[in-house]
Amino acid sequence: MTRGAVGNGDTLVVETTNIYPLQTFRGIPPSEHLKVIERFTRADEETILYEFTVDDPTTYTEPWGGEIPFRAFDDLLYEYSCHEGNYALTNILSGAQYQERQREGNQFEQR
Repeated sequence: MTRGAVGNGDTLVVETTNIYPLQTFRGIPPSEHLKVIERFTRADEETILYEFTVDDPTTYTEPWGGEIPFRAFDDLLYEYSCHEGNYALTNILSGAQYQERQREGNQFEQR
């Protein structure tokens, strides 16, 4: 379960619990006590500071985490989606690319 709320002014706090039991981290399955807390804070006009904390007293002796600054850029950004168990995704994308090449070839023939 994931829920988010704005706290501390400009910070979005996202808390995730009830993580799928087969979703392991470095081979370690989550316990029923695992909680991941993420914070997204506007540091300045060009930066969002991303912080995360992993808290699972059953598995770890203390909470641990990290932080990464997300800086604005002018390039295209593509969504990354997690497709658990979707092993056909490679074939789907290959088929779409083939169709695009076919359409491009037809455009040249029509000229």
